[in-house]
Amino acid sequence: MPPPAEDSRHPAIGSIQSLKMKSPFPGMDPYLERHWRDVHTALIAYARDQLNERLPDDLIARAEERMMVEVESHSERNISRRRTVSPDVRIFGVVEDMAAATATSGGVALAPFRLAALAEPAVERFIEIIDVSGGERIVTVIEFISPTNKGDGISTFVEKRDELLAGGVNFVEIDLVREGDWRRLLGQPCPVKAESTFRAAIRVPGTPPAVYLHPFPLRQPLPPIKIPLRDSEMPCELALQPLVDQAYRNGRYDRTIDYDRPCEPPLEDDDAVWAKGLITSPK
Repeated sequence: MPPPAEDSRHPAIGSIQSLKMKSPFPGMDPYLERHWRDVHTALIAYARDQLNERLPDDLIARAEERMMVEVESHSERNISRRRTVSPDVRIFGVVEDMAAATATSGGVALAPFRLAALAEPAVERFIEIIDVSGGERIVTVIEFISPTNKGDGISTFVEKRDELLAGGVNFVEIDLVREGDWRRLLGQPCPVKAESTFRAAIRVPGTPPAVYLHPFPLRQPLPPIKIPLRDSEMPCELALQPLVDQAYRNGRYDRTIDYDRPCEPPLEDDDAVWAKGLITSPK
């Protein structure tokens, strides 16, 4: 049978793909930081898939998760208050007494029962590369750094990192967000020529552990990085730019990001001028 005629009311699949715009930035789009939870989840999934296409047969990349609570600091009056970034809530208690179920405004009961809700902690994902040749030994952990890892959660993050390194596990930090104290997270003196907007720190166990820094300038495409594996084994290359491009495209950020609004956090003055010219230049 001949293929059905294309419905002129709907574009073909290829046409739909062509309608999806790329980010105007050549590398990491700093406007994606406002949407980091979604971007982070996508990067973990895409990186896992890419690694599993390239790893030796007896190594497997898996996406794992931990529970954490983010803290938002407010500069005004030095107030800090806890907030969770996950929109989910869990109902865990019921107050059946009508007198106790009153609203704070006017003392009027809004319904016969009041339900107490507890906000769920945020789930943060990371990648483990495990050796399945003789059990499931963790070889390497890969983290896409979140603002909390460089902020109020930095002590917990560094403690976990040190424990893994002490246990013989390679540790890779890919930092594509600008919020937070990257110098404190790095924990090593950084040469001026190695300073950059984004970066990756690749840590290999030892006494002391070896730390390799890969700078990622804002104005350049993200380079591939080397992921260390087992001793005497060639590292696996992880191509970062395709992951970010895919997250931007599949998240349809060309439809929702308003590049007329200021970037959050603000860009440095020179970078802001450069970005404005990039965004407003004819495509």
